[in-house]
Amino acid sequence: MNALSRLAQVFRSPTNTSKPAAPAGGVEAFTFGDPTPVLDGGEILDYLECWFNGRWYEPPINLDGLARSTRASVYLQSGLTFKRNMLSRTFVPHRLLSREAFEQFALDWLWCGNAYLERRRNRLGGTLSLQPALAKYMRRGQDLDRYFMVRGWQDEHEFEAGSICHIREADINQEVYGLPEWLAALQSALLNESATLFRRRYYLNGSHAGFILYMSDASQNEKDIDDLRQALRSAKGPGNFRNLFLYSPNGKKDGVQVIPVSEVAAKDEFGNIKNITRDDMLAGLRIPPQLMGVVPQNAGGFGSVKDAALVYAANELEPIQARMLAVNEWLGEEVIRFKPYELPGQG
Repeated sequence: MNALSRLAQVFRSPTNTSKPAAPAGGVEAFTFGDPTPVLDGGEILDYLECWFNGRWYEPPINLDGLARSTRASVYLQSGLTFKRNMLSRTFVPHRLLSREAFEQFALDWLWCGNAYLERRRNRLGGTLSLQPALAKYMRRGQDLDRYFMVRGWQDEHEFEAGSICHIREADINQEVYGLPEWLAALQSALLNESATLFRRRYYLNGSHAGFILYMSDASQNEKDIDDLRQALRSAKGPGNFRNLFLYSPNGKKDGVQVIPVSEVAAKDEFGNIKNITRDDMLAGLRIPPQLMGVVPQNAGGFGSVKDAALVYAANELEPIQARMLAVNEWLGEEVIRFKPYELPGQG
């Protein structure tokens, strides 16, 4: 039972003497708000410390909720995929690290600010391959050198000491886990999702095409009313928005009125919300809009796509590549190597 339900019982309890009496002959009405999720978008950023449970440190934010948030907006998910593709495009595969394994490693780095590689050894103790360990389930031990994969209650695996390479995005609150760079744009992503869901429910509800047929003409008989009611019912569902003909001989003026319901619909500023939140997410991801296929709203456009791609590669792609080279220092071998970013026809 949540706190709101317990509080409601207190107000309904006859032993509660603190409730003010309703005025005689009057009506008293009150309501409680809807239950608020513990990890709502407003509170997810308030718990950025790592809690130690006795074996490992818990992440500063709920990684399951963060993973689901990446799909809250098409711009956020598409932006993360775009950056992953750019890294994969310039990556040079190695015998120990395949392109497929690197793409998972890069995606984990981009969506949650943490990336893990497991060194799997052969029987002689040499390195057999490097395999990505899913960052969503990885946890660090108290000494920060022990790593666990925790997929659920009593479903855990401790890795061999020294077999995990962990690179993380630096955080100002703790040194255990990284946090994604786009975290500040999470509110905009959730608002973008809410606006889309509201508009979908608005259309599915059908109030945008609804109306009230008000009839006060006494010349109509009961059979005509029944036929009209049946015609209106059959206009719902597939094949709706059909025209309706009504013949009313000897009818009076305004005896039949059509009152649209959509005139009282709330104005939700859907377009403005989508555009503003889109710009916030692109700023959080630091991706030029022309590289994301955003249609310009002015005649001048966004400028050269080629120039935007080259600037992005220099200011954003190369710094990420440089941070990933920490794997080479950990392993003592150059397994991560990138070729220079070039556009087709450039050379």
